[in-house]
Amino acid sequence: MDLPSLAVILQAALSPNPDERKAAEQSLNQFQYTPQHLVRLLQIIVDNNCDMAVRQAASIHFKNFIAKNWAPHDPDEQHKILPADKDMVRDHILVFVTQLPPLLRAQLGECLKTLINSDYPEQWPRLLDWVKHNLQDQQVHGALYVLRILARKYEFKSDEERTPVYHIVEETFPHLLNIFNRLVQIVNPPLDVADLIKLICKIFWSSIYLEIPKQLFDPNVFNAWMILFLNMLESPVPLEGQPADPELRKSWGWWKVKKWTIHILNRLYTRLVLLRFGDLKLQNPENKAFAQMFQKNYAGKILECHINLLNVIRVGGYLPDRVINLILQYLSNSISKNTMYTLLQSRLDSLLFEIVFPLMCFNDNDQKLWDEDPHEYVRKGYDIIEDLYSPRTAAMDFVSELVRKRGKENLHKFIQFIVGIFKSYDEAPVEYKPYRQKDGALLAIGALCDKLKQTEPYKSQLEPMLVQHVFPEFNSPVGHLRAKAAWVAGQYAHINFADQNNFLKALHSVVSGMRDSELPVRVDSVFALRSFVEACRDLNEIRPILPQLLDEFFKLMNEVENEDLVFTLETIVDKFGEEMAPYALGLCQNLAAAFWRCMNTAEAEDEADDPGALAAVGCLRAISTILESVSRLPHLFVQVEPTLLPIMRRMLSSDGQEVFEEVLEIVSYMTFFSPTISMDMWSLWPLMMEALADFAIDYFPNILVPLDNYVSRGTAHFLACKEPDYQQSLWSMISSIMADKNMEDNDIEPAPKLIQVLFQNCKGQVDQWVEPYLRATVERLRRAEKSYLKCLLIQVIADALYYNASLTLSILQKLGVATEIFNLWFQMLQQVKKSGLRANFKREHDKKVCCLGLTSLLLLPADQLPAEALGRVFKAALDLLVAYKDQVAEAAKEEEAEDDDDGMDGFQTDDEDDDGDGSDK
Repeated sequence: MDLPSLAVILQAALSPNPDERKAAEQSLNQFQYTPQHLVRLLQIIVDNNCDMAVRQAASIHFKNFIAKNWAPHDPDEQHKILPADKDMVRDHILVFVTQLPPLLRAQLGECLKTLINSDYPEQWPRLLDWVKHNLQDQQVHGALYVLRILARKYEFKSDEERTPVYHIVEETFPHLLNIFNRLVQIVNPPLDVADLIKLICKIFWSSIYLEIPKQLFDPNVFNAWMILFLNMLESPVPLEGQPADPELRKSWGWWKVKKWTIHILNRLYTRLVLLRFGDLKLQNPENKAFAQMFQKNYAGKILECHINLLNVIRVGGYLPDRVINLILQYLSNSISKNTMYTLLQSRLDSLLFEIVFPLMCFNDNDQKLWDEDPHEYVRKGYDIIEDLYSPRTAAMDFVSELVRKRGKENLHKFIQFIVGIFKSYDEAPVEYKPYRQKDGALLAIGALCDKLKQTEPYKSQLEPMLVQHVFPEFNSPVGHLRAKAAWVAGQYAHINFADQNNFLKALHSVVSGMRDSELPVRVDSVFALRSFVEACRDLNEIRPILPQLLDEFFKLMNEVENEDLVFTLETIVDKFGEEMAPYALGLCQNLAAAFWRCMNTAEAEDEADDPGALAAVGCLRAISTILESVSRLPHLFVQVEPTLLPIMRRMLSSDGQEVFEEVLEIVSYMTFFSPTISMDMWSLWPLMMEALADFAIDYFPNILVPLDNYVSRGTAHFLACKEPDYQQSLWSMISSIMADKNMEDNDIEPAPKLIQVLFQNCKGQVDQWVEPYLRATVERLRRAEKSYLKCLLIQVIADALYYNASLTLSILQKLGVATEIFNLWFQMLQQVKKSGLRANFKREHDKKVCCLGLTSLLLLPADQLPAEALGRVFKAALDLLVAYKDQVAEAAKEEEAEDDDDGMDGFQTDDEDDDGDGSDK
């Protein structure tokens, strides 16, 4: 297809008419594998005379095609791009990638990433030469852009896979150093210069992330780089051109340069100073000397620059949040090193009280978000990812590290400062109270709870402190202080209150906070409630308000999707157990509704780690907790089944892969504790079988549980039903898995367990299946390597003997394996470890099954079991019965000892063997 025709088809692919669009897409799919197709697409992308929409459509098609076909995942798959076309694309993409507008450059950048990851260095040996040439020519930006992608390929590679990095560094870093030197000397540099320096920083970062290349160990080379980085760190960011919008400002080129410079210096410090003693690679003499040189010549200078940079915010200047966060990380990491802490000490008070503490206080941005989008305020407050970038979290970490590592000289001083804020707050008239400082002080007290709970004199003063300075804020006119009071109260809910009324006052205040007019207060109150429920000694304090509490809880779940909310509910259910029975149906209905909302949100966001997806998992886990708590009330399972059935049906398909384990747990409860297994529940069997064949083999042990329940508790229906045929379905699945030579021994363990379930529960009713299952078992036994799988497979034979000894023995003889199997069985029964303990059939259940199988042989007519065999069988069965009896007696004795001495929980004095079965005889 010629260029004009291809452009017409791409134009049609953008048509608002669905028929035209579909026809165009079919044409593209039809011609995409023809020679030169990729080259023509690239020609359209770079053609400035072509319509931008068409160029963009071409770039997307080009990117998708390359991602799918450039390097097929399956090595046997036929290559669909001609080598000549690949050469043409490789030669031309380098020239054009940086000349295109940003919209198109992003698409070609992704293509370039695919090409480099697939082809360099083997199929693209000239790539590095092109980069080197253009670093010395006019195409510096293009060369840096490509080199950044090239370096990033090896960012997380280690050992042999990292070897190409050393060649890249050797060939390009001298040129990068020259370019960097020239750029920093430009007076009043334009924003383009910031983009170039940022690329150099990113290349350097990728090259040192896991291991510092040997070329940088040359003191002169390393010093040249460090001079430039320190220059960038110290140089003020140009005021001219900075965007006024905070979101645009933090992404502005020169602030990006500052951020990447700090990233690099922090990483060097982490690699060379903090990790040096734990990383064997850094312990050889050369590396150790290099690390000491860095510590002596640069670490302190970086610390000084960082503190100077932080001073900007002390006087009201601007620093991006991420820059503040990274600087505070460096300072926190410096506390444990004596030389660094000495440098820090002289400026510590100013840093701690004038910079770090104000970062912990409620601020204008917090208030704006609280007022305009309280849901986003809540999300950010409980998002772990946000913590990675948050100045407040970094400030809290700095204070925590300071009192943990240097508490002797700093804890008292810091607490006195906090007490001073409490005092100023108490003495100020209402209109002048420093609410935001009080918020920061409460945050500090909450963050230091572990230290304060362990350290006198603070430990004995915690209750008075809470009563005087925290509990009054439950009634504060300021919402964020009410929220912070709830959070701090939750942090200290487990202390021993001298006056139990103080605990109760806090508990009731937290419960009241669940009805607060402000959403963040309600959320923090629910989280705090979890700690109070865990710590509550007398549930009568909560019992009367339980219905009201659950009501408020579900109102909040309708507003907020957060897995921590569900943790609180799980704690309540766990604590009250069967007392939750009157609320079980309502709880399951509310949790099911919340689950569907969370799943809809997660699907809309299309992110598996979205808070909605995490909350959905939490909802299912809470449902399981409720089902467990009412397990002795089977009639409730009939009531909740209609609510839970749609979840089970939908989530046992590929749609439910993110929550598959949790759904299987619910299915297990429903099939085990319901009075009978309903026809609706039986409809889930085919779904589990389809999932197992498709994507769920890793969940085979989880699927085993409900399948066992179906066969053992619904035996009559399992045997009678032919549409679907459950017996055939079970055989198809088990035989396929047992015969699969690619599956490890560990992976197939549930299969023989299911065969045992069949023989144990369907005695005399599945004769036609005995031979197929025995044949599959014997074949797998011959290939088994792990002793535990061998034990399971032998137990299948034992269960078959228990099912019908005469039939089983005749089948084993027909297969010609009877002697082989029994010799192996007796050999395994006799094997012992060096310790003298039994090597196989160690559990009570194993011994019981073997006993049943062997004793079944004793009932056979004399002509079916020779006298010699009878003697061996009798002796083995007798030995097993004695061992079984001793093991049961030992277990009963241990259980009695545990009941008598609850105080020794967690301390075991008996030596246990590696299988955790030390009581075995």
